[in-house]
Amino acid sequence: QVQLVESGGGLVQPGGSLNVSCKATIPSGEFFRMYNMGWYRQAPGKEREMVATITSGGSKNYAEAVKGRFSISKDNAKNTVSLQMNNLNSEETAAYYCNARHVWRGTEYWGQGTQVTVSS
Repeated sequence: QVQLVESGGGLVQPGGSLNVSCKATIPSGEFFRMYNMGWYRQAPGKEREMVATITSGGSKNYAEAVKGRFSISKDNAKNTVSLQMNNLNSEETAAYYCNARHVWRGTEYWGQGTQVTVSS
């Protein structure tokens, strides 16, 4: 069972920046590099949406709304994936969730989420 723990959320002013991170605990015998990782967000009353993903091979994909402002990265040695968010706006207030999906089994895991609030 993969466990994902997010950190780094908080309150930021519009136009500000924030970095959220996710630490994965991988079962013995498995490897973090065998997982595609991603960040999703869910605002109150809205469906969860993809923000950014990074494959096991390092290919990145971003939602159109965040291209050029957000950057996803991972550290296979530390079992972490991070999301650097710049020029945030109030509409991006949401709970941000870390996701891991095994590259061939397809098993999927979610973290508990970290709250990001963009407000003056």
